[in-house]
Amino acid sequence: MRILDCSIFRTDVRLRMPFRYGIATMTDGPVLFLRLTVEIGGKTSIGTASDLLPPKWFTKIPTKPIAEEVAEMLAVIRHAADKSIGLAGETAFDLVQTLSAIQTGWASDRAIPPLLANFGVSLVERALIEAVARARGETFAQMLASNALGIRLGEIHPELGQAAARTYLPEKPLTDLLARYTVGLSDPLTEEEISDADRLNDGLPQSLEASIRAYGLLHFKIKVNGDVARDVERLVRVADVMGRTVRPGFAFSLDGNEQFKSMEAFREFWSIAGERAELKHFFQHLLFIEQPLHRDVALASEVGVVLRSWKGHPPVIIDESDATTNDLRVALELGYAGTSHKNCKGVFKGIAHRCLIESRRAKGEARLMSGEDLCNIGPVALMQDLAVMAALGIESVERNGHHYHAGLSQFPEPVRAVVLGAHPDLYDRSSAGWPTLKVNDGRIALGTINQAPFGVGFILEPRWFS
Repeated sequence: MRILDCSIFRTDVRLRMPFRYGIATMTDGPVLFLRLTVEIGGKTSIGTASDLLPPKWFTKIPTKPIAEEVAEMLAVIRHAADKSIGLAGETAFDLVQTLSAIQTGWASDRAIPPLLANFGVSLVERALIEAVARARGETFAQMLASNALGIRLGEIHPELGQAAARTYLPEKPLTDLLARYTVGLSDPLTEEEISDADRLNDGLPQSLEASIRAYGLLHFKIKVNGDVARDVERLVRVADVMGRTVRPGFAFSLDGNEQFKSMEAFREFWSIAGERAELKHFFQHLLFIEQPLHRDVALASEVGVVLRSWKGHPPVIIDESDATTNDLRVALELGYAGTSHKNCKGVFKGIAHRCLIESRRAKGEARLMSGEDLCNIGPVALMQDLAVMAALGIESVERNGHHYHAGLSQFPEPVRAVVLGAHPDLYDRSSAGWPTLKVNDGRIALGTINQAPFGVGFILEPRWFS
């Protein structure tokens, strides 16, 4: 196969309500689309990938202007796109490995961190996977089962050797998953907290309690920001709302968003929070803690010392620290429980990570892999992400794009129409006519996702956005 052409187009969207995570509050941003034309077996095939460009995630530098961060993201994407044109190889995995090496060298010379540099590669990777799936007439899960993508797990995690991904992954993709609803740092928890000036009238729930009732939510992701007193008081309020509205069987994760300065500081927060009577029962529903420490210190040897001495500590996973293929192995040695999967960190890397975690679990180790996103939305990124989560067997997945965006209302009418036609089990038509994500009893159906080549099931035309 050979990549013949790569083009980029974008549109800008505004969130229906601010999303505060860590040091950033997102109110708007660009959605970028990357489109590949690939020659496969003498025939051409089209593949598309997409992502929202989130500030203060790929790099967390408080003083850096947002415009500069967006420009950096566009630069790494454009470099990967340009260097992909003309690449040839036997398999998709070969092409991605080649492009990754080129991108890594370029980024290293410019002091661009790996997490950001790999973002550009991941978009080319996703578009390539879709192009191969279309050419073969197979789904993502089918290609994993037959290794049509040519994945060599041992090149990412040597201990996996010559093992095939199907050894560790489910025989069939999940048919639905639990939508783990994000409670942002500035989100209203009750209807009473919403002023008349801030109240939305778009037909979608706005507060946590209204969202629980509208979607039947069972799984949650709660943001904390390292201010112990404020975090504890907000957790108490969240626990109260959920205790009054959520059905039995709920669970939640806590996301530290790199806001704690050390594992000792996080341990102190955990001890203080655990002493609150209102949280003792609530914490029994904890799934895991996500990335409490800044990436600069998260994989330091001192972290391992604290985790090894902290008896009965909650499971802690990395997220932003999962930047290179080595980072998960380092984290596991330190005492972390696992990592997250996001397509923006790399699909092939995520597959290998899942296989490594399942291999370690088979040996009796307590390991886990979560599914996360950062305001992931359709018409492409959400579908491809769900396809990967289904194939990896990750049942509880952070899904918050449906809450912070008014469905696909900001996309052109041809986009809305094609999405509603391709995914009637995933999207409903709102009263205003635009597609809005279906979440019923806290779950998202994956029927049409699993039937499409790589979740999407249609080709976006750039002319629709002009």
